[in-house]
Amino acid sequence: MIKRTILLGCILVVSILAYLVLATPSISSNHGGLNTHLYLNENSKQPLVVAFGGGSGGNDWERRYLKDKRDTLLAHGFAVLAIGYFKTENSPDALDRISLNAIADTILNIAKRTPQIDTSRIILMGASKGGELVLNLASRYTCFKGVVALSTSHVSFPALTISANTSSWLYNNEEVAYVPAPFKTIGPAIKGDLHTAFSMMLEDTTATAQAEIPVERINGPVLIVSADEDEQWPATKMSERLMARLASNNFPHLHQHLIVSGNHLEPLNHFDKVVSFFDQLK
Repeated sequence: MIKRTILLGCILVVSILAYLVLATPSISSNHGGLNTHLYLNENSKQPLVVAFGGGSGGNDWERRYLKDKRDTLLAHGFAVLAIGYFKTENSPDALDRISLNAIADTILNIAKRTPQIDTSRIILMGASKGGELVLNLASRYTCFKGVVALSTSHVSFPALTISANTSSWLYNNEEVAYVPAPFKTIGPAIKGDLHTAFSMMLEDTTATAQAEIPVERINGPVLIVSADEDEQWPATKMSERLMARLASNNFPHLHQHLIVSGNHLEPLNHFDKVVSFFDQLK
């Protein structure tokens, strides 16, 4: 009886895991919805910095803890558009198949209807999954004229769902190619060892090559900032691969990778480097 109970328990666990892996989540009823907050200074023809947070969701760049950095950009003559793309009132609950088209359309609509904004100077900035997002956006829309990506990846990874079997991003109603999460990543992920889980994903060299973001298509300068002790994922290694791709494609614009000492959040503590980069784009 005990052996039978254990066997049934194992079968149940395997069945649940199989369901979680194989079941595809439905698209959110808020698909394409966003939360936006535009900050303007008193100048005319302001360059626009569009700012995205990472995998925690919400609209990071309208939060109090980033106010000083936001105010610094305003003081340097930039308008700031803070965008929340999941876990906000109007957006999906999960970072799952987020529409790149909806984000680009929203940015351009806001910029075009705001006379203080110089629509020829729109720059994207994102951290962590937000870095992955802005690289994907800028590589598909030439209207964006520069990118800052902090603690970023060079590939697209799966959606942040329990099944992790869909893409984080959708473009023209098709999923952007991503590096899948093999079964062996479940253990490290459950333990909170995300660095190991993401490193395991990158062992699939075929999928990694297919999921690389075509950063050479970006229509402007690129600044990447990574931390050498990032505990979330191998940001420095991935950033170096990103820079190698730019170099191998003779990328014509300014591109720079700054490596700082610290953890996943450390690049934000070097915001002066980001501001200096932005100032070069005026």
